[in-house]
Amino acid sequence: MKVLLTGSTGYIGRRLKYMILQDKSIELRLFVRNKKALSSNISKDIDVFEGDTFDREKLKLALKDIDVAYYLIHSLNKKNYKDLDKTSAQNFIDIAKECGVKRVIYLGGLGVKNENTSEHLLSRIETGEVLSSCNEVQTIWIRAGVIIGSGSTSFEIIRNLTEKLPIMTTPKWVDTKAQPISVDDVLSYLYESLSIAIKENITVDIGSEELSYKEMMIKTANVLGLKRFIIPVPFLSIGLSSYWLNIFTPVPFIVAKALIEGLKSEVTIQNDNAKKYYPHINPLSYEDSVKKAISEIKSNQVVSRWSDSWGVTWDKDHQHEISDAIFVDRKLENLNEITSKKVFKTFMSIGGENGWFAYSFLWKLRGMIDKMIGGVGLHRGRRMEKELRIGDSLDFWQVVDIKENERLLLLAQMKLPGTAWLEFKIEGDKFIQSAYFYPKGVLGRLYWYCLVPAHYFVFRSMIKNIMKKAKYSN
Repeated sequence: MKVLLTGSTGYIGRRLKYMILQDKSIELRLFVRNKKALSSNISKDIDVFEGDTFDREKLKLALKDIDVAYYLIHSLNKKNYKDLDKTSAQNFIDIAKECGVKRVIYLGGLGVKNENTSEHLLSRIETGEVLSSCNEVQTIWIRAGVIIGSGSTSFEIIRNLTEKLPIMTTPKWVDTKAQPISVDDVLSYLYESLSIAIKENITVDIGSEELSYKEMMIKTANVLGLKRFIIPVPFLSIGLSSYWLNIFTPVPFIVAKALIEGLKSEVTIQNDNAKKYYPHINPLSYEDSVKKAISEIKSNQVVSRWSDSWGVTWDKDHQHEISDAIFVDRKLENLNEITSKKVFKTFMSIGGENGWFAYSFLWKLRGMIDKMIGGVGLHRGRRMEKELRIGDSLDFWQVVDIKENERLLLLAQMKLPGTAWLEFKIEGDKFIQSAYFYPKGVLGRLYWYCLVPAHYFVFRSMIKNIMKKAKYSN
């Protein structure tokens, strides 16, 4: 069976990719915007096509000779994501029909279309309708609500609120019903959909027990061994609730707002097709899903995170943009007797719980300010303590380039009047640390000049502390 997987660098796609690779009867092909975002241990035998669903010619090349295609694409981080999602889905199903694809498997969200349906959920529903509109290509539309797993958006929100707030005043949406499901169960439904013996288009609603969001937070607290008090109040608007989530959880305001708007309506199962067609899959209970997610976090086994595909993507060579940066703060140290391998290993450990090697309070202050103005802040941390890959979120940066024992390049995702990069690079016997900034207008220039004194102390101390740690590392 020849299978095309889209969204293979996203939260679900990255995990599904590893699952499918275990099945030697499947010939897997990936369709990605940027090959560099793939993990380095992906087999060279796998066909990888670069492009996106708005380029019909590249899409045609990717879908040629494919039997089954996974559609795991959305454009939530774009302003006009509803229109983009519909165009993307239409292109995909049109080319799938043209290439003779037999089946498309799509993961969407639970919910029904009515006056309370959020724009985000409505977009997911409309995408499913577009994909299901072609009679020549069978579509299996899997619909999930709250996905619980290490690194998932829903779990990160629930866990952070539960851990940080002993007493929570919450809006009335905490009483909205949903049917959460473990990420492992979602993957099982998606994988089993490859070979399920049906011919017609079907919609499969999946989930475990029906719970309110309040019940989910209480159950999460129980698993964590915490006692929490939740007090619903009637006056917290969508905007205030979104801001609340933005401050106390890793998700930025735009994501928080989309999720909060979706909590106006229940997301519960509307059909019994999961039991009918997948009787051997028995979804984990909510508490068992939480236990498994926490276990993965504690054992440093987080395969993917919601933020892997969020924000600015490094889908082309932007080196010329760095070269055009108007402001550069560069520091340089001689390696002396320290090996490049040790220095590389040290600066690759930066961020998250490991900190930024200098003036931690200033980094935390900058992260707090970023959160207050709707940015991502420092709460995202690192996916794993000792490993980075292209596409990873790293506090309020994104990893955009890695060259073994040579370079780490980060692109700023905090709110800025311009574009910024932070580069750690080894050239010969020199270690070079560079901050680049391309300002937007007068405000951008004022921003840079205001930070010059802080940069002097922070970046100067940072490079010296990196070298010091590398010198005494194993």
